[in-house]
Amino acid sequence: MKVFFLLAFACLGALWAQSAPVPAASPAAMPDLPDDSVVAIFGDGTKFTMGDFKRVYSAMPPANQAMALRNREQWLHQWELLRRLTKLAEEEKLDQESPYKESLAYNRMTMLAQAEVNSVMNKIVIEPADIVKYYESNQPKYTVVRVKAIYIGFNDDPTASGAIKGKKPLTEAEAKAKAAKLLAAIKGGADFVKLVKDNSDDETSREKDGDFATLHSTDNIPDAFRAAVFALKKGDVTEALKQPNGFYILRAEDVTVRPLSEVRDDIYNDLKNARSDQWLRGMDHDAQVQIVNPAFIAGKPTTAKQ
Repeated sequence: MKVFFLLAFACLGALWAQSAPVPAASPAAMPDLPDDSVVAIFGDGTKFTMGDFKRVYSAMPPANQAMALRNREQWLHQWELLRRLTKLAEEEKLDQESPYKESLAYNRMTMLAQAEVNSVMNKIVIEPADIVKYYESNQPKYTVVRVKAIYIGFNDDPTASGAIKGKKPLTEAEAKAKAAKLLAAIKGGADFVKLVKDNSDDETSREKDGDFATLHSTDNIPDAFRAAVFALKKGDVTEALKQPNGFYILRAEDVTVRPLSEVRDDIYNDLKNARSDQWLRGMDHDAQVQIVNPAFIAGKPTTAKQ
């Protein structure tokens, strides 16, 4: 059982806590030693340097990294145990037996495929002019709209006992009619803030003269809101926007575009991801497979001949 947990630390990380619990502490720092400094000598005489540790460390999952730094003596012991067990397995040629052979091959393919994708990503060059061009061509994407709102709630449940501002909830039809009346008044020049204070059922925004939100195109908002809000110019008002429990009338108080300096990194990443995705789609398109037994992809078991 002890050996199981020792292996679990090196391979799975999370299970190590069961055999060697460590109280919560600040993250341990990487030892400040030269890469060629020998930090340990294993049983077979192999020297293990600081550089060796850094290379192994970089390949470990974050949780394992934290544990390795927190208890470096324990980690070195477990690493030597893994080395010895791996050597024994290779001497027995277990790496050439199923299912270990196939598992190793699968993991190798997966790792190298990801390495190739990373290599392509690292080689992609995004010129400053590309960033500027993208920014100028996608201004709506970086538009920011600050809105005030009037909210008219409704509830068509005849058994509903809740009330808004001490009044019986409106039905959907009544709320829609009220919203239409308010919208007509706004278009006729009525004071929007006064209408908010007299009619809005959203207490939070009503107490702030209707100030509702500052919206970005990337925000997680209903599609109806997105299409309507980002078509507004300063001072414009949306039509009544229906939501599950009410209608919103939104007015654009301010419409601005985020400066290039704020979104440059986002654009850089977007362009890099788009180009790597284009490359990967091309690779996917060129991956040709000839199916010679339709029963395989149809999920039908092949009947063995008698």
